[in-house]
Amino acid sequence: MSDIAEVPVDEQERPLPSPPQPEKSALTDGPILRTLLSLAWPNVIGLSAGTCVVIAETSYIGRLGVESLAAMALVFPCVILMMTMSGGAMGGAVASAIARALGAGDRERAGTLAAHALLIGISFGLVFMVGMLVFGPRLLELLGGRGNVLTQAIAYTQVFFGGAVLPWLLNTMAGVLRGTGNMKLPSLLMLNSAVWQILLGGTLGLGLGPVPQFGMRGVAAGALMAYTANIGVMSWYLFSGRARVVPKLRGLRIQWAMFFDILKVGAIACFSPLQSVLTISIFTHMLAKFGTAILAGYGVGARLEFLLTSIAFSFGIACVPMVGMAIGAGCVARARRIAWIAGVTAFVAVGAPACLVAIFPDLWVNIFTDNVAVRAASHQYLSTVGPFYAFFGLATTMYFSSQGAAKVIGPVLAQTARLIYSAACGWWLSTHDATAQSFFWLAASSMVMLGLLSCFSVVLTRWGPRGSTAVIRPALSTGD
Repeated sequence: MSDIAEVPVDEQERPLPSPPQPEKSALTDGPILRTLLSLAWPNVIGLSAGTCVVIAETSYIGRLGVESLAAMALVFPCVILMMTMSGGAMGGAVASAIARALGAGDRERAGTLAAHALLIGISFGLVFMVGMLVFGPRLLELLGGRGNVLTQAIAYTQVFFGGAVLPWLLNTMAGVLRGTGNMKLPSLLMLNSAVWQILLGGTLGLGLGPVPQFGMRGVAAGALMAYTANIGVMSWYLFSGRARVVPKLRGLRIQWAMFFDILKVGAIACFSPLQSVLTISIFTHMLAKFGTAILAGYGVGARLEFLLTSIAFSFGIACVPMVGMAIGAGCVARARRIAWIAGVTAFVAVGAPACLVAIFPDLWVNIFTDNVAVRAASHQYLSTVGPFYAFFGLATTMYFSSQGAAKVIGPVLAQTARLIYSAACGWWLSTHDATAQSFFWLAASSMVMLGLLSCFSVVLTRWGPRGSTAVIRPALSTGD
């Protein structure tokens, strides 16, 4: 009698389930540069609109008085930190996870990832809300807030961070859409949000028409109202089935592997904006000893950096779904080509206007001031640092490309190296009575260092699997 167990005929003839097949699209198969540019231009418009909001808010907050301007300057680093964490770091991680699942042809997984991403966004928003409401006043006091400036800063914090879940949820949804390759809707909503933030924030803050003046609380409330409207539009689009991915909330079973797939990128990536804010704070603190004119001149240059960051981020965000889908489809070589093409493109796109301003600084400085001392300091800063902003664009695309590949630790460590370098060299310059020009050169060299180290991290990091194992399906047999 044969010792081989008999297999029912219907099971022998039942076909084995085929693995998901990579989806064909321009992101996985199209020409790289053309696809990159088509994804990047909507981001340029959307992120530039965010820059306009900062300029507009500075304008109408200035009408509330000098103390209100100082209060906004006090709160601004905390706001920027949360927005870059939710949009760039965690939002990029969400886009990466979605893109890798779609690249592998697994829409079921992409929908489950989207649902878990929303839970992550809500959780992080609650953490920021509780943290800033409980510890925010003390933090603002440690940052130098006093008197009425501190009071107004706390008022803004209580409203804006009281609704911290809203920007986190909005940026998470945008990350889901960007992971599918849809850059236009998130960018259009960013533009829409910018318009409503300016209108509502100005109306509520200044008390235009029949609306009473709410001051800093009104400015914060205007931003939250704009976010709420956009969340409604994005929710309708996602859950109506119009997107390539529909978050699977009904009957959702929590899967820790899904959380890990997002957080293994996002949690590490969050250290990048944190370190960036610390680096800027260190430079600001070191330059403050040279007086108001030098500090104001640096501030004018920093505004240019904010604008150029929008361009760099536009190409970086476009990298995430392209690299992620290539990795998901097993096309590691294409993923690396995308990273390098994007890096060169951002290097030129950021470097060209920066060099133009370095050669003709009045093109930028005339927008902000006519003070002779401030203009001289601005000219000095821009002519020194301007030509090296291109390396910042290069570093940004390496960071986002690494997010797409789920290998982000290298660029984050590059930011760590820049932070340590800036702090150590800044301390040495401070103890040797260096001039402001020396600190400007330190800022320039730190950008070069960041760009080169970010590139080296991509070169040295393995993006593909460590080894490929052939999948062998068992053959059914009826005898020895």
